[in-house]
Amino acid sequence: MYKKYLVLFSISFLFGIELLTAQAPLRRLDTTMKAGKAGYRLNCTNRSVDRNLATITPIGFDKDVREFSFEIRGRVTKAEVDDINRDGFPDLVFYVYNNNDSIPKGTVIGVSSENNETVSPIIFPDIYDDPKLRIGYKGYDEFFLMEGYLVRRFPVFSSDSTQAAPAKKGTLMRQIQYMVVSGERGGKKFKPMRSYEFTKQ
Repeated sequence: MYKKYLVLFSISFLFGIELLTAQAPLRRLDTTMKAGKAGYRLNCTNRSVDRNLATITPIGFDKDVREFSFEIRGRVTKAEVDDINRDGFPDLVFYVYNNNDSIPKGTVIGVSSENNETVSPIIFPDIYDDPKLRIGYKGYDEFFLMEGYLVRRFPVFSSDSTQAAPAKKGTLMRQIQYMVVSGERGGKKFKPMRSYEFTKQ
């Protein structure tokens, strides 16, 4: 019982940090996703640009795993379920967008199943902490899962660009592939494993 509440407290604390959300107004998101018999229901109000309540209900987990809620800064646009840490149990990721100086920038919230007996957060790194990957970054992120990896894609702008804009044909793009690894303190985190640039067709 103590472990269960400790996990829920950790998730609430970690997800309470400043997260990011999209320009366009979004409707309430309420979706259920499963991989086999287990999965998650995600419900988010999506009312405010600044603050929303997200509720996650694990499905097919141990009976002691209850739903939990936490505030996010931003709006959720999409959620996906896959075994992204390759342990045979389903994990949840959803994408949150925020207008920062009128530019939509995104981040990811990840939830990992621990043998379908409890859950723990998967921490997503701030791109500004990476001196290589942040070059030319001004938002307009796209996220998706591909073959068990998390992929982030965004247009790359030159240093003299005065205004960012959505990617058009011919725009230089950067794609980053993340995998889930163990963190320094025993948790889980997304780690960039590969990145490359290409021209949008």
